Amino acid sequence: MSEKMRRIFALVFLFIAALYGAGAQNGQPPQRPIIQTKYTADPAPMVHNDTVFLYTSHDEDDAMGFKMQDWLLFSSTDLVNWREHGIVASLKDFEWVPYENGAWAVQCIERNGKFYLYCPMPGGVGIGVLVADTPYGPFRDTIGGPLIRNSDHDIDPTVLIDDDGQAYMYWGNPKVYYVRLNEDMVSYTGEIMQDPTTPKNYQEGPWVWKRNGFYYMAYASTCCPEGIGYAMSRKPTGAWEYKGMIIDASEKSRGNHPGIIAFQGKSYVFGHSYDLLKKITPKFYERRSVDMDELVYNPDGTIQNRTYFTIEGPQQVGTLNPFIRVEAETMAWSEGVKTRSETEWEGDFDWARGKRIADRLFVTAIQHGDYISVQGVDLAAGAKSVEVSVSTISGGSMEIRTGQIDGPLIATVEVNTTRESGLWRTLTAPVGKISGVHDLYFVFKGEKDLFDFDWWQMK
Repeated sequence: MSEKMRRIFALVFLFIAALYGAGAQNGQPPQRPIIQTKYTADPAPMVHNDTVFLYTSHDEDDAMGFKMQDWLLFSSTDLVNWREHGIVASLKDFEWVPYENGAWAVQCIERNGKFYLYCPMPGGVGIGVLVADTPYGPFRDTIGGPLIRNSDHDIDPTVLIDDDGQAYMYWGNPKVYYVRLNEDMVSYTGEIMQDPTTPKNYQEGPWVWKRNGFYYMAYASTCCPEGIGYAMSRKPTGAWEYKGMIIDASEKSRGNHPGIIAFQGKSYVFGHSYDLLKKITPKFYERRSVDMDELVYNPDGTIQNRTYFTIEGPQQVGTLNPFIRVEAETMAWSEGVKTRSETEWEGDFDWARGKRIADRLFVTAIQHGDYISVQGVDLAAGAKSVEVSVSTISGGSMEIRTGQIDGPLIATVEVNTTRESGLWRTLTAPVGKISGVHDLYFVFKGEKDLFDFDWWQMK
């Protein structure tokens, strides 16, 4: 695409974004990206042991263009409340990668008790693979070089393990390439093939899966904007027949990258947009946010079209148990807050000789009026008290309300004003009479820079 055309697309996007922002200010509800504490893109969901693990790329908060240095992990058992696990891998895990910016779209897949994270390195550097014993990592580069180094098109890898055990990896922009992986998942046999039946509106980001004898390839459609199109085949190597759009191309999304899973009897489509950025500014930067919705098949195996991701998103699967420790970075929605990770050490904080204990991930940047909501919390017959783990900055209070941000108040935790940043205390407050399933809102009150929040639990 020429620079002139890019500028024209950018101007059109800014105009539509301004209209979109004005609509939100006039009372129209905004879209609801599933992650709000960080900018996320290129969703790669994986189902393992009744949990959805969502790997994403990560746009930095100050990104103007693409500024992507690492990959993040989130998980959910109900598709509504998502827990952040922080950085799961980064470009630093590949000693052979010559730059610090370029952590583009990945996919993780499990085989024989190992987890394989396929990572593209743009600019012709290749596609690498990291291996771990758990979906949380740590991931390590076991081959010490690229698995694929074919062309400047080596981006957006996706992997399918067929019913006969043969694994395939697909990738590419603006053509689809594929190769047969060996059972070790870190080598391949045969030639790299370019698919001759790539749909005309294919741009990038292939995602391949199998269902009821059909092979599906979803992808980001021709830029710009990019929607999510799909094609079907009777074989994993094509020929691919274009069938339509899963998510229509829209200036709300501009770019896109699909991720498709089946979970608890239903199917879901993930993509990305600029919905989180638009809540802040009508200006355009490469700061994206992951959306998701239910994916519905027709009786003939084709997929029903969605114009865009719905505001309400998918229905919750099950409920959340508040009587076991719930990390504060588990949330269905939040406003204002961020998350941060700190390494804890044994002894006198001697980073050269000290023993590393753990990385603590917590909610931070808490200001007056910010809040976190958790959906579908099963309080059963009721709770007598709530415990929270906090680290004081200037102090304040934490109100726990039901239903909405100004809903009925069931508990108030007072956090004193003695500065103890970095020191964690467990505070307890009584809980009013309540039972059953409710959405909970943790609403923060005070002046500014109130406290950091690590976890909570009902008693």
